[in-house]
Order: sequence, then structure tokens, then C-alpha cells
Amino acid sequence: MSIHHNIILAGVGGQGILSIAAVIGTAALDSGLHVKQAEVHGMSQRGGAVQSHLRLSDRPIASDLIPEGECDMILSVEPMEALRYLPFLAPDGWLVTSSKPFVNIGDYPPEELLYREIRSSGNHLIIDAPAIASALGSARVSNMVMLGAASTRLDIDPEKLSASVGKIFGRKGEEMVRINTEALEAGREAVKSGKKQGGHR
Repeated sequence: MSIHHNIILAGVGGQGILSIAAVIGTAALDSGLHVKQAEVHGMSQRGGAVQSHLRLSDRPIASDLIPEGECDMILSVEPMEALRYLPFLAPDGWLVTSSKPFVNIGDYPPEELLYREIRSSGNHLIIDAPAIASALGSARVSNMVMLGAASTRLDIDPEKLSASVGKIFGRKGEEMVRINTEALEAGREAVKSGKKQGGHR
């Protein structure tokens, strides 16, 4: 079976998009896959929109940019940012997003409107990542909760992802590795146990 994933990571500055990319990329490389990542676009300071293209494959990858209509997954830590990149999503692609808005503009849309658009996009998972992360003791690990949820739709060994968390956060100490690993597992468990909003087309 060939492995090929085109992933767009979306959110705002300060929400840990680069950490998600680093964990996925490291796990993919450790799995023997080819990896290409586009430069992050947007304003990476806290509150500014951020997105990154991440491509994984068991074959060489020509370009680091994902064409419109060929994205297998939009992984967003903020619901409005998830919708921004819908033109890139493949017909059978997945939209995986946190349910918690980051209200950084005055005319931010009503939450229910966002959820309705997400549900109408096709395959989707909506995860209350901040609540899950807070239950673990740190709202800051919401990004790893989202990665855990998304990993249920990726062909990457969960143990490789956990090991990658250890590599990426290891320099920050054992406690940081522990809570980020727990967040990753909690995100996976939320999908498996049905503690999310979402489903297939």
C-alpha cells in the first residue's frame, strides 16, 4: 500500500502549528517517508493567521506546495481558519478542527455558522481540544490533542508519533514530554470513544 498525505496546518500565531509540523515530519522521516514542508505563510506573531503545507509520501515529492483540490487533510487548531483553506480540500479529504474559536477580529462569525459550514464540507472531526487539554492540566497542549485526533486518519504509526514528541520536546524536560505525549493520546482516545462531533460524508 502506498502512503501519500497532503496536509494543510492552519491556525493563528501562538497555537503551536510549527510544533505539530515538527512532530509529524519527524515521525514520517523515522518511518522512512519523504517529507516536504512549505514555508509558513501569514503573520506568525501571536494572533496572526498561520498556515503550512506538509507533504508526506513513500515516493519522492516534486513540490512542497499542495495544489487546490488535492489536500487530504486540513488540520486546524481554530475553526474559522479551517474554513479558509476549503478550496484545497480533496473531495474525500478530512477537515479536522478544534471547536474553540480564537476571536481575533471584530466581526468574527457566530460559532454555529462555522460549525454548520464545517459539517457541510464532508468528512470532518470537530474536537474540543482546549477542554481535553485543560483536563490534563495544561491548555497549552491543545495542539497535541488536535494532532492525536488527526492521527486517527493518517497512515503513521502512533508509536512513531509518540517517539517524535519525545524528540521534539525532550530539550524542554521530562515533564513537557509527558504532558504532550498524554495530550497526543487523549486526542486519539477522544475520536475512538466518540467524544467529538463529526463523521463521514
